[in-house]
Amino acid sequence: MTFSSLKKKTFAYTDSIVFIALISLFFGYIGSQMGIGYMFSTIMNTAYKLLMDTVFYIMAIAVLAGAFGRLATEFKLVQLLNMLFAPLMKPLYNLPGVSFLGIITTYLSDNPAIISLAKDKSYLSYFKRNEVPCLCNLGTAFGMGLIVTTFMIGQGYFKEALIGNIGALIGSIVSVRLMAYRSKKILGENKIEGDRDFDLEEILNTAEDEKASFFERFLTAFLEGGKMGVDIGLSIIPGVLIICTIIMILTFGPIDATEGYQGLAYEGVGLLPLIGEKLSPILTPLFGFKNPEAIAFPITALGAVGAALSLIPSFIENNVIGGNEIAVFTAMGMCWSGFLSTHVAMLDTLGHRNLISKAITSHLVGGIVAGISAHYLVLLINIF
Repeated sequence: MTFSSLKKKTFAYTDSIVFIALISLFFGYIGSQMGIGYMFSTIMNTAYKLLMDTVFYIMAIAVLAGAFGRLATEFKLVQLLNMLFAPLMKPLYNLPGVSFLGIITTYLSDNPAIISLAKDKSYLSYFKRNEVPCLCNLGTAFGMGLIVTTFMIGQGYFKEALIGNIGALIGSIVSVRLMAYRSKKILGENKIEGDRDFDLEEILNTAEDEKASFFERFLTAFLEGGKMGVDIGLSIIPGVLIICTIIMILTFGPIDATEGYQGLAYEGVGLLPLIGEKLSPILTPLFGFKNPEAIAFPITALGAVGAALSLIPSFIENNVIGGNEIAVFTAMGMCWSGFLSTHVAMLDTLGHRNLISKAITSHLVGGIVAGISAHYLVLLINIF
């Protein structure tokens, strides 16, 4: 075998080598701290507890939120909100008024909901070319917003959840305007050709049966929306069980320091708090985190906000977070809402794969601004 052929074979297996190295590093480090037996026991117990105690709770919220969202569509609330708030889109986002519909649809469901709008040619006729990729950032900033907000309120933080929504709004403005500025240099500001015959009823799939009674329409919409909530609840299971289990193992320490590791759920090696302590001179003035463990939420939200929400009950139980963190988490959770796992696919669907890096970095800045805004809004409200 020649040197060149050996080099080619080695290069072909680069991904495998990197994968083995990462897996060995992760399990080697965790196992050296906890013990191999306790490590696997903790992984299984944590995943089971997350599924039973948190995932089904989030699914219940998603069912109720989905039902409300479908009712809002069926009985014209979405159209009414679009009519009322569309005039604000130009001064806030420098986008056409019809773009507000993207906020509503993603807030009531999830990030990819805006794709159905962006694929409608008559809808796009209201936009300039550089504004179309911004729909990805706009939708992502409000994805799963109703579920995140309802979850935080369910933990007993109504005011903080509302503040978080305002923070997400501020972050979304920064993200969208930054993205529009950066995409303008590449795509220009020409209008997209097309007939402006956008049909709001058709895009929302609200072909109602006029013969049906109010009660029949209510019941049908309620059940269909609830079914959509079940789908959302099922879709978050892999993210919660995989991502959140890893994050929790990297966040918490032994349940009982005197006993050491016992293979119980939610035990870990406490690596993220050590990183958080190093970053505390930055994190404290920006976000007001009172404990370094809180850094786990925004890190998890980057990949899956459903998994990030699963951290909240244990954080509250262990007094890791308070009202300020809930407001910051709501803002960053909404604004980021798993955008690393959806942004690429969404932009690819929109036909702007070349703008992925610009969209991601713009939205990263937007999420940070959302968290900072929520923190200082809490401070301002507490003063008064």
